[in-house]
Amino acid sequence: MAQSKPKKSFAEQFAALGNIPRFFRMIWAVSPRMAFLNASLRLVQAAIPVTMLYIGKLIIDTVVGLVQYYEDTQTIGDTTGLYWWIGAELGLAVVNSLLNRGITLTESLLGDLISNDSSVRIMRHAATLDLFQFEDPEFYDKLERARTQTQGRTMLMGMVMSQVQDLISILFLVGGLAAFNPWLIVLLVVAVIPSFIGETHFNRRSYSLTHSWTPERRELDYLRYIGASSETAKEIKVFGLETFITDRFKNISDKYYEANKSLTLRRAAWGSLFSILGTASYYAAYVAIVLQTVKGAITIGTLTFLAGSFQRMQGLLQGIMSRFSRVSEMALYLQDFFGFLEIRPLSGQHTGARKVPRPIREGFVFENVSFKYPNSEKWALRNLSFTLHAGEKLALVGENGAGKTTIVKLLAHLYEPTEGRILLDGVDLCDYDPGDLRREIGIIFQDYFRYAFTVSENIAVGNIPERSNSALIEEAAGKSLADEVIEGLPKKYEQMLGKRFKEGVDLSGGQWQKIALARAYMRDAQLIILDEPTAALDARAEHGVFIRFAELIKGKTGVLISHRFSTVRMADRILFLEHGQLLEIGSHEKLVAQGGKYAELFRLQAKGYV
Repeated sequence: MAQSKPKKSFAEQFAALGNIPRFFRMIWAVSPRMAFLNASLRLVQAAIPVTMLYIGKLIIDTVVGLVQYYEDTQTIGDTTGLYWWIGAELGLAVVNSLLNRGITLTESLLGDLISNDSSVRIMRHAATLDLFQFEDPEFYDKLERARTQTQGRTMLMGMVMSQVQDLISILFLVGGLAAFNPWLIVLLVVAVIPSFIGETHFNRRSYSLTHSWTPERRELDYLRYIGASSETAKEIKVFGLETFITDRFKNISDKYYEANKSLTLRRAAWGSLFSILGTASYYAAYVAIVLQTVKGAITIGTLTFLAGSFQRMQGLLQGIMSRFSRVSEMALYLQDFFGFLEIRPLSGQHTGARKVPRPIREGFVFENVSFKYPNSEKWALRNLSFTLHAGEKLALVGENGAGKTTIVKLLAHLYEPTEGRILLDGVDLCDYDPGDLRREIGIIFQDYFRYAFTVSENIAVGNIPERSNSALIEEAAGKSLADEVIEGLPKKYEQMLGKRFKEGVDLSGGQWQKIALARAYMRDAQLIILDEPTAALDARAEHGVFIRFAELIKGKTGVLISHRFSTVRMADRILFLEHGQLLEIGSHEKLVAQGGKYAELFRLQAKGYV
């Protein structure tokens, strides 16, 4: 079960309100015109409650006067003024209805814009962060809170604007009450303070509960996804996992329900008590007003005005104070959003501005490179030194976990060495512009992603600015042999892949790999890397892919990773890794002649094909 985090103090909750001006600057930047229109409509509407109450007072006083006149004269007096006041009230009611619709419309449109803008900000900022930050569970919790509170930010906008509107309405109503009986205002404020304190307290508790349960809520989302997904349906049926997954989901969700239920029940109990206090205060004020009316101190119209104003003010004040605690709670969530946007890359060295030389003349040099993943005590690479010459085809070989993919990620500058340095043509990789460096690298990982996009878009992922360049896309498909797969699809290059969307077609593992390989050929990169993306192919098919790969990248630098020695032997040199360290390096013939670990494993594997 989640460990409860310390509850946020009042000071921390009020401090979180400092995020609201920043939030409204963001709203203004999204649509100044829409924001101004919404504020203007609310300002006009704020004056309507007191105006309608006062017109109601005048109507009642006029009616009382006409009744008295009829009793005295047995004739109906002049009703012109009465009809004018009724017409004015009708007009205000119509205007108020139109203002409501205008406010709802502009707020809805603004909410959509804010939701979209927030999502764009999160995605763009996430793209600037280090790869290993995404491998940190605490980072994922922060990302989850920032990502899933979009609806709350839209509600916050409406709440703050309603807060300002109601405060303006109260100022108008206060003027009316103060003119007749200022003590009513004191009674009103005292009555709503307990409710405000209670709401603020429980909102803090609610935020603490939500915050501390973020990992469990992420797990619930994950279980909900895998429990009903086309990607997992086969294994769930074959292995009979449905009971295991549903029981695990139910166990966690029940614990969260119990924790939330306890808080909700306490909140409801205290809220009922505070509601009774508020109602009692209204009737105490009502009795005082009635007594004044009986004594003749005020008219019946004034009675209705004061009673209506008091009731309206009580509702507005309770709404403001209740909403204030909600606003301050949501401001805490807003803090999560801005806090995520303030996360910076942990490496802090992405400052290079140097352009990658074209062509690369010397190549890449690893100088005593060691690398340790964050939150790990184990070295993934240790004191690794070697040179990847320009135009050379280098194969990386070793058992799983030997460090092959780590080398690839370091070459692509997705990670930076923990110790040592990597040079490109004698210059540290950190001195190059990261974007320019990655544009010179075409890479396909073994765990490449299968996008639910069209075939054309799936290939264009390798060079997305060229997604409209159909000739380049078709050329890349031809190089990877994906064109043979595409010819068999109903809509060819416009065919949607995957079963997530309508008319989508799924591919076999080998067919997907050809689509993915086409991505590497989409850019005119100087370094092409294949990180075991052909694992699902048989030995003959993989060998054919690498033969074609070697032919297509003549004059370029290439790195390939494969567990099949029959494939890697075509490389100019082979780097054999063991436990993150360089064990052997040389051509296939040289390593076999050495009779070392590479030769031993090569002969063992060769026996499997006899």
